[in-house]
Amino acid sequence: MKFLIDNALSPALAQGLRDNGIDATHVRDYNLQAAADSVIFEQAIAEDRVIVSADTDFGELLALRRVAKPSVILFRRNQGRHPTRQLLLLLANLQAVEEFLRDGCILIFDDARMRVRMLPIGAD
Repeated sequence: MKFLIDNALSPALAQGLRDNGIDATHVRDYNLQAAADSVIFEQAIAEDRVIVSADTDFGELLALRRVAKPSVILFRRNQGRHPTRQLLLLLANLQAVEEFLRDGCILIFDDARMRVRMLPIGAD
């Protein structure tokens, strides 16, 4: 599984994932730190990467396009912006959600819980 870390999160998160043997890159690695969300979305599709962000606009893009990929992981509310905390949370739960991410989902870390919504949004 490969990850693309959005500019809303620290490059340290991508480095932490790489340090744990996970293929992860930050949008800065592509010089996309100022790119529109749609450009980042397309980069993730092209490389079959899961987007990791704190930006809810990716959920909106998925809803508008009615697609099952890319999966998106969102850090919300009290999860804060500390990359070490985000890394530990992601690593602790990755095995449990890996299949969902491969199939296409939005995974939300929100306060003390984790929510999974399968894609595409609005599918019958």
